[in-house]
Amino acid sequence: MKVIRAKSAGFCWGVERAIQVAREESQGGSRTVYTDGPLIHNRQMMDALSKDDIQEVGDYQSKNDINLQDTEEKESVVVVRAHGISPQRRDYLKGLGLPFRDGTCPDVGIIAGKVKSHSEKGYQIVIFGDPEHPEVIGLMGYAHGKAHVIMSENDISRLPDLGDKVAMVSQSTMFTHEFKHLSGMLAEKYPEMLIFDTICGATKERQSDLVDLVKEGADAIVVIGGKHSANTRKLAKLAASHECPTFHIETAEDIVRADFANFKTVGVTAGASTPEFIIRKICRCLEQF
Repeated sequence: MKVIRAKSAGFCWGVERAIQVAREESQGGSRTVYTDGPLIHNRQMMDALSKDDIQEVGDYQSKNDINLQDTEEKESVVVVRAHGISPQRRDYLKGLGLPFRDGTCPDVGIIAGKVKSHSEKGYQIVIFGDPEHPEVIGLMGYAHGKAHVIMSENDISRLPDLGDKVAMVSQSTMFTHEFKHLSGMLAEKYPEMLIFDTICGATKERQSDLVDLVKEGADAIVVIGGKHSANTRKLAKLAASHECPTFHIETAEDIVRADFANFKTVGVTAGASTPEFIIRKICRCLEQF
């Protein structure tokens, strides 16, 4: 079987940076690193990081209080993952009394800066994104109570009157075509609205590369990544929208050979939190069919 791999498959630079920060702070396992929620949405990579005593605490949405183990024999540090957190959560984490290191993706930091500065100028902020996603939860904390999260046309219809000053941003990992559609709808009602396309370059490249796989003749698409990874699920949804048989798998063990019996060419892509060693193993497995 021929395997075409997307150029952008695997870690984005924000995830790579967060992993680097955690490993630097771990100092080869000589210090315990506590990450506020899973550092990345990949169980296999989290298992690998645990060998350097990098441990997930807290919860996915960075809302719950954290109970840290008493590790007097070993220094500990708290690291913020790439999704970012709200200012309130930052104060809470710093109040734990441990060294603090911020692994927030700089692209997410830019979005937070736009939300903060414009809300302080009196703008109502519309965020295109998943209200349950930790990135969006963090961004809302910068809006001084002026944030409104939308995902669909129905959400727009339920918005209150936002007044004369409106600014719109996006969660960094959303679909570009959906952002353009919804921002266009809002702009009809608020012609002076400021629109900031804050979908990150890595996400746009990943979505574009997936479309290229279909154009290059892939009979089916394999999307590799955690089942709970938001950007991986979006890639699988995008592939399926092109009426291409799509398989969302986490590891090579998830592959069922019979599913690929009628395909000659398979396109492979992966979410932003999928490590290279998993991608390579799956590609080798498919090539042997």
